[in-house]
Amino acid sequence: MVEITLVPLTADDREQFIRDNQEAFNYGALEEFGLRDEHFEEDEQIISRETIEHSIDGGEAYRIMQDGHPVGGVVIKVDGERGNLDLLFVSPNAHSKGIGYAAWCAVEQLHPEVKVWETVTPYFEKRNIHFYVNRCEFHIVEFYNCHHPDPNDPDAEQEMDEQFPDGMFRFEKRIK
Repeated sequence: MVEITLVPLTADDREQFIRDNQEAFNYGALEEFGLRDEHFEEDEQIISRETIEHSIDGGEAYRIMQDGHPVGGVVIKVDGERGNLDLLFVSPNAHSKGIGYAAWCAVEQLHPEVKVWETVTPYFEKRNIHFYVNRCEFHIVEFYNCHHPDPNDPDAEQEMDEQFPDGMFRFEKRIK
């Protein structure tokens, strides 16, 4: 397995972390859709600064480092035996090198108390769906869409209508 380390996000690196996250998420959306605006939150970003900042502020944020250089990031939330993978991104120039999988393994090692991990991804992120299901052993357990919005997200119905009209998959990984 590729060697990476998870380094807690510092205040000095926060701004670059946000920009790197947006670049990585935009890459996937632009690969799929080109410049179709309806999937972008604000300022032509698939994920807004506000969304990323809310995630960082409410969780544990880490830089994924390889050979002393940032190659991605991860934000998780842990509550006892339940964990939420809020954000995981790898810089587009570092894709397909095992970095995301190594980072996920490091997250699991960081929190061995977690028995159920959860995450979501838009329906169009085929690369993410492959990664979560085939590499990390998550299972698709729910499909949020305009007929079935996320019951835990007060803005879900509006997001489904505006940004993700074709839906989002919810994944779970149960640790044995």
